[in-house]
Amino acid sequence: MGFAMIQPKLSRYCCGPPGKGIPLFRARQFAAAATALLLIAGAFLILPFATVDAQAKGQAGTCEDEVAVLPAPIAPWKGAPLRVIVAAEKPLEGELSLIAPDGKVVAKSRERHGGPPYVWYAEVTAPAAGTWQAKLVSDRATGECSTITRDIAVRDDEPPRPHAAEGSVWPLRNSWSRATENLYSAWIEKLFDAPLEAAPSWPALHEVLRDRSRNFLFDYLGLREDQIGMIIRPDCADLPYFLRAYFAFKMGLPFGYSKCSRGGGGQPPKCVGWSGNQNVAAATHQNVTVASTSQNPEAVSSINPNPEPAKRLGLAASFGQYLRIVADAVHSGSARTALSDNNTDYYPVPLTQETLRPGTVYADPYGHVLMLVQRLPQSSGAAGVLFAVDGQPDGTVARKRFWRGNFLFVHDPTLGGPGFKRFRPIVRAESGALRRLSNDEIVKNPQYGDFSLEQSQLSIEDFYDRMDDVMSPAPLDPLRAMKEAITSLEEQVKARVTSVENGRKYQNSGRGDVDMPAGATIFETTGAWEDFATPARDLRLLIAIDVVRGFPDRVARRPERYAMPAGPSVADVKAELETVLAAELPARKFSYTRSDGSAWTLALKDVIDRQGALEMAYNLNDCVELRWGAPDKSDEASTCKRHASSAQRAKMTDYRAWFHERRRPAPRA
Repeated sequence: MGFAMIQPKLSRYCCGPPGKGIPLFRARQFAAAATALLLIAGAFLILPFATVDAQAKGQAGTCEDEVAVLPAPIAPWKGAPLRVIVAAEKPLEGELSLIAPDGKVVAKSRERHGGPPYVWYAEVTAPAAGTWQAKLVSDRATGECSTITRDIAVRDDEPPRPHAAEGSVWPLRNSWSRATENLYSAWIEKLFDAPLEAAPSWPALHEVLRDRSRNFLFDYLGLREDQIGMIIRPDCADLPYFLRAYFAFKMGLPFGYSKCSRGGGGQPPKCVGWSGNQNVAAATHQNVTVASTSQNPEAVSSINPNPEPAKRLGLAASFGQYLRIVADAVHSGSARTALSDNNTDYYPVPLTQETLRPGTVYADPYGHVLMLVQRLPQSSGAAGVLFAVDGQPDGTVARKRFWRGNFLFVHDPTLGGPGFKRFRPIVRAESGALRRLSNDEIVKNPQYGDFSLEQSQLSIEDFYDRMDDVMSPAPLDPLRAMKEAITSLEEQVKARVTSVENGRKYQNSGRGDVDMPAGATIFETTGAWEDFATPARDLRLLIAIDVVRGFPDRVARRPERYAMPAGPSVADVKAELETVLAAELPARKFSYTRSDGSAWTLALKDVIDRQGALEMAYNLNDCVELRWGAPDKSDEASTCKRHASSAQRAKMTDYRAWFHERRRPAPRA
């Protein structure tokens, strides 16, 4: 039986705990196929694996370069649904059809998603064996772009299964390029798609990956690899790496990660070593034992003190083990490297609609990491929206909007390089070894060309003004824009409800008080404090409160950005916004669970009025009523039976200035 070993990280220094960022993998040992399956005819309709020199010489811009067609599974056959995804760089309008071997159109779709890339999906539940066609017919394009057709071979029998390859965690059969990057973006967007007004969240990343309606690559390899009990609970820093590795594993793409410092002493994080997925000695051999428990029936693993000779794990199990190795290595400093640094996993991009696509990572200067998953363009008076997902200490993965309360930005050499970044392309050198492209090579590579230091030249206000312009090029209705900011604050408050409730459940588990770290380590620690205390999230909430309260002033500062009504002065519009704000905040309600299990309802106005109390509301050793700022001796606080110790309260008093001044202390050296 193959599986990965659970082992906590030694230190997290991010939004997630050590145990929650590690995968627990329980899998069957798969028998090796009679012949290695590296590439099945018709399975891949994307660019083949190439050397860096070959990529650099290629020319981008043709329809062949800018449209990628991917059928799933890797070897289509009549016993599995045939799914097809088409990703285009340009905003084509048209219809995707799946045409059966007998010439009949079996499935079609005009619904186009995303942009860029622009994506179509189609599926046939029970495809007949033979040669199928995926055909995208454009409404307006002419010449070679008017009709794009790909043949797909569907087998009559179940194909042999792929297996692990010598010298690599998984076989490499494709290269990173514009086509594969577009497919990656398309996969990310579909994975986390939800209606505009929804606020989806999942208890763990594996819940998303196991949803075949979301995960286009579900069981793509034919190994039942998404049905064998893989547990994936990344923290914020792990999440982008896990998603990138998962896609690379399925698609046979190169992947790697760096070991980096965390910064400090006036210096940003620096990376000192890089490992590609061809370095596999620790990933594919491991002596472990597994036991099932009532609390965790899927498996618990540990080191075997009397090991037998190491056995090579199967392909899927090797991947699970590899995730554990990645999780032990990466942290928030991996994303906060200096923007001009070449020796990094991420590189900065310009702030444009073309570059801020799904899969782009946001490095928060204070240690949080988010990943963009969708862009909704400005339309019908509504502002454009960027959605991102992040991992939380309790294992939750949630979608949230880009806005100032979620995406913090500041330049400080101690904190590193913040902003939007993409994974650095990994290529095969002439020697056959994997390596990452440098910043200059990215600029010159026709498949990328998007390295930029633009964000390093922006002040805080310039950054947010620039993002407003990118998301909503046309002037916004000021009233509608303010209500959308209020909605974003409401989403953030409701996310805190889940976090505080998880802390209440931990209190009720009878495991006693949790030690409180000292100084700046309240933001950077491990264990139950990292899981259930909320200092970093509460600091962001306080900043978000300031954004909403100051929105009328923002409109007055930059009236040209808004579609100001004819007649009223800027001062009149500001006064109207303040009146609407005063009415909206009491009307937005939410409930939390008190210590005795009863529900208590508050309004956003209560949260804003209690911001002083929220400066000292992050300690999980306090009752939930105190964590929501309930006034002393009030009916709301009457059910409170638990308080942090006087020593911990004294620490919180000393640290209160950080929250009051909305600043986070620099990380330790």
